[in-house]
Amino acid sequence: MDSLGDSSSAGDGLVERRSSPGRADLSGLYRVGRTLGRGHFAVVKLARQVNTGQLVAVKIIDKTKLDVLAASHLLQEVRCMKLVQHPNVVQLHEVIDTPTTLYLVMELAEGGDLYDYILRHDGGVAEGTAKRHFAQIVQAVAYCHRLHVVHRDLKPENVVFFPQQGTVKLTDFGFSNLFKPGIMLATSCGSLAYSAPEILLGEEYDAPAVDIWSLGVILYMLVCGVPPFQETNDSETLVMILDCRYSVPEHISANCRDLISRMLQRDPSRRASLEEIEGHQWLEGLDNNLLSPEPPPHWLSGALSPGSPCPGAPECGDLLAAKPSTRQAFPGPCIFSFNFDMTK
Repeated sequence: MDSLGDSSSAGDGLVERRSSPGRADLSGLYRVGRTLGRGHFAVVKLARQVNTGQLVAVKIIDKTKLDVLAASHLLQEVRCMKLVQHPNVVQLHEVIDTPTTLYLVMELAEGGDLYDYILRHDGGVAEGTAKRHFAQIVQAVAYCHRLHVVHRDLKPENVVFFPQQGTVKLTDFGFSNLFKPGIMLATSCGSLAYSAPEILLGEEYDAPAVDIWSLGVILYMLVCGVPPFQETNDSETLVMILDCRYSVPEHISANCRDLISRMLQRDPSRRASLEEIEGHQWLEGLDNNLLSPEPPPHWLSGALSPGSPCPGAPECGDLLAAKPSTRQAFPGPCIFSFNFDMTK
């Protein structure tokens, strides 16, 4: 695996990297708790920083299971995360590199993700609320693009809530890459329901344009409560996407309809730019205080401060034990992901 020390950039100053050839785990640095998620080569754990008591999410990657392609993919993810430092992007606090394992220490999103949030709002989120969430997602993507970072996997599952900060943040840069304006990319990646037609056709594509298509899908889901392209099976869903065939419920405002249609354009060259999205009439009237701060969810009661937990609150290893599992699938087909060559 390439040395992470070679991936320094202008944004790296806020990310601490420790190369620890003699270290086998996180003992003495973090107290590791419950599993939050799993992937092909990695597991994400809840952890508490020993000195400060801060709760974090730690992505633990087994380097011994990575082939050259997977290692290159991981290196690119770390590079992009180190580069992107923005209030609406989940922060990579620290990278700890040992001979067999790579630890990525990140902000813990204590408020759940946008997917579950949408499921709890039958028929969609009120437009006044939806625009506050969507504006922050757009700000994050616009910042990434200014740094020439394309996400390529924008979807509600990759937008998470930070209630105490009053923000939503973009996460999971596993399919991200650096791009040069005007230079096309060729890697097919992402999730069917959110992928632009040109990616699904295996064509070369303009990097910013595919993220903008996905933003259109996210906005539609926010205000309508369901995906715009959804049929009884993946083949029919694919045809809907390639035909750009969808309908918007009558209760959606004209301005919101217009913004959705500007992003969900079959022809990438006709899609709205991020500047046009940010300046669209539907997003007018928002102040800087986009989301009202909220108290932490009950399942994290007492766990967000470095002091002792409140009586009865679960300790680090069981912090998520009381968090209800609300995730369910939308009616219709499963959403599948593409995993192809990540070298371009």
